[in-house]
Amino acid sequence: MTELRNTVRKATLSLALLAGAAWPAQTAKADPMTIDVVHFWISQSESKALDVFRTAWRKDGHEWIDLPAENKVAVQRVVAERISSSYPPAVMQWNANEGSRELPEMGIALSIDRIAEEENWREVLPKSVFERISYKKHVYFAPTNIHAENWLWTSRKAFAKAGIAAPETWGDVFEAADKLKAQGILPIAIGGGSWEISLIFNNLVYYALGAEGYARALRADAAVMDEPGMTEALQMLRRISQHVEPEETRKSKTWADASNMVGSGEAGMQFMGDWAKGELYARGYDAEADFDCKLAPGTSIAYFMVIDAFAFPLTNREETAAAQYAFAKMVLDPLNQLEFSKLKGSLPVRMDVNPEGLDRCGKLGLRMISEQNKVVSAQSMAMPSQMSEGWISVLADFFNDESISVEEARKRLRRILEQK
Repeated sequence: MTELRNTVRKATLSLALLAGAAWPAQTAKADPMTIDVVHFWISQSESKALDVFRTAWRKDGHEWIDLPAENKVAVQRVVAERISSSYPPAVMQWNANEGSRELPEMGIALSIDRIAEEENWREVLPKSVFERISYKKHVYFAPTNIHAENWLWTSRKAFAKAGIAAPETWGDVFEAADKLKAQGILPIAIGGGSWEISLIFNNLVYYALGAEGYARALRADAAVMDEPGMTEALQMLRRISQHVEPEETRKSKTWADASNMVGSGEAGMQFMGDWAKGELYARGYDAEADFDCKLAPGTSIAYFMVIDAFAFPLTNREETAAAQYAFAKMVLDPLNQLEFSKLKGSLPVRMDVNPEGLDRCGKLGLRMISEQNKVVSAQSMAMPSQMSEGWISVLADFFNDESISVEEARKRLRRILEQK
């Protein structure tokens, strides 16, 4: 996001001024319509889920130009370059989080109030979702689905071989890790993404400091870093780092590769959001035979919510705004919502979607979302983007380098929070 913000600042104002003058009054539907979509949904399950929207868009004779990128940072880079060249994409994948509000702040995102009002989004979306897609009473994002980050996935095959049950507590996790290792099974699978480490740590913070301490960390209350629970969480993260593959081995792997290791029985556990479930299904694994799911120990009363979404840059291309409005409407279609989430491993954002098609894990998540007191923001959703990037970087360095002490990591995290 920092790179995007700096690039936009350097770009001329002519694009935003031209787009702002040209599009707000436009209402006519162009047929056929063309959109170019920048996204990082490139794993097997993510691609299959995105096909729901691709198919729905093309079914009406429209054209979808696919612009996949390696990850979130790569998407930001592509968007920044396109905006700098006065040729932004029509649609870009984004997360509806605290940092996303920088897009309307910079004046580069199209307001889709008209569609939100026509389709009654305020009534059919959870209040927490509607707030995240809005900025200063205007809607700027079309939410696609809801994920939770705090899941533990276990391999039925690996646990059966080790003769142990799926863990209920963190003590069980470490005991299981030792027994899996004794059987020649990798205890915990993780890919090369730094953000994967932060997902594990977020669970530990909630466990060690409780709901209030976790919330303080997300609010960037630097004093929370002095709590004994934070030291405990870092100590536990260090223990987990001793049960994964060496950094050199996993740096070329993705979270999806790690999920596959759990499904095949090559690894015993993975701490990952429920998009892992979509990937396991996409690779042919079955929840009854191959894997099991639980909320991470100590977080069973919470749902670390992540909201995926699309944003719509202002452009100076003819008919683009009409296509962007139509695209936003298509994303929230009830049938598209359900089919997308089945494949993505997530929950629909609409509250009026029939839940019968959801699996056991999905129904658990839906129940928790319906109880607002059980929904909390994921760290990546609540922290400003630059702070979040710093937080993740410190945790990754600590996880991958045993020479960094718990005390040093705690001090570095405190400095990150003090930069608010």
